[in-house]
Amino acid sequence: MQALVLEDSTVAVRDVPVPEPGAGEALVRVQMAGVCNTDVEIARGYMGFSGVLGHELYGVVEACEDNPALVGKRVAGEINQACAACPMCERGLGRHCPARTVMGILHKDGCFAEHVTLQQACLHPLPEALEDARACFVEPTAAAFEVLEQVPVSDRDRIAVLGDGKLGLLIGQVLATTGATPTLVGRHERKLSLARAQGARTAALDALDDNTFDVVIEATGSPAGMEAAIRLTRPRGTLVLKSTYHGPLELDAAPLVIDELTVVGSRCGPFEPALRALATGAVDPDAMVDAIYPLAQAAEALERAQQPGVLKVLLDMR
Repeated sequence: MQALVLEDSTVAVRDVPVPEPGAGEALVRVQMAGVCNTDVEIARGYMGFSGVLGHELYGVVEACEDNPALVGKRVAGEINQACAACPMCERGLGRHCPARTVMGILHKDGCFAEHVTLQQACLHPLPEALEDARACFVEPTAAAFEVLEQVPVSDRDRIAVLGDGKLGLLIGQVLATTGATPTLVGRHERKLSLARAQGARTAALDALDDNTFDVVIEATGSPAGMEAAIRLTRPRGTLVLKSTYHGPLELDAAPLVIDELTVVGSRCGPFEPALRALATGAVDPDAMVDAIYPLAQAAEALERAQQPGVLKVLLDMR
């Protein structure tokens, strides 16, 4: 099969063997996949990963020895493959299993390929109403819903989302499902206009006063975003960190102590609310799709995703 492989700091489409599903796993024929900022950072050296890139997909189950009823089903897949036996897994926190692998990120080949293997426990059948291209957004939309799992939000809260990229726009839509009206902070008029069309307020960073928001979600993908997020959060407010990037972060932690801020790291999230929201249109990412490439041009797709102003780039393996 063909796959986009990262090896020795080089990314290229190569012929590789079709993976063999292990115990409890299914073989999934990938239909479409989304390029994420994390993929870009991994290609730059984040996590020290080597192998097939990609972690946002929808596909069709081609083989599943332990559960033949899954064969032929359209599915989205969670990225964390856990052991299901350790104390973290017993607490329902398989995404923090110390023995986990993470698709396209940690010791597990990803989905920028014609096939991928995934634990059947990580597969979620897609509603019939969920269209193909939108199905690629299940994983990042789930990550956006994780904010609501971790932080109580009401329509009275002043909420800022830093970053007008793909994740920031999704987080804004997810927050709006609670009745809240978030302020999306960014620099790109086209992206900000998408947020306004979805009911969010928008602002440039330098137009906002310090210490004015109850909740600030940092999704810039840049180390500079952390400093800005701290500055905007009110005393005893909550700062949610979503960015992942290659390289160190220099941080003056004094304001965290002086203003008694709550800092929440936030990563993967629940698939079920994401599936419902995408199927019903409560979250609508369609306008975010800027380009669709065939797998043979996956390296070019990764380059396109890094260009300024570009939102979602998809790979089509159908």
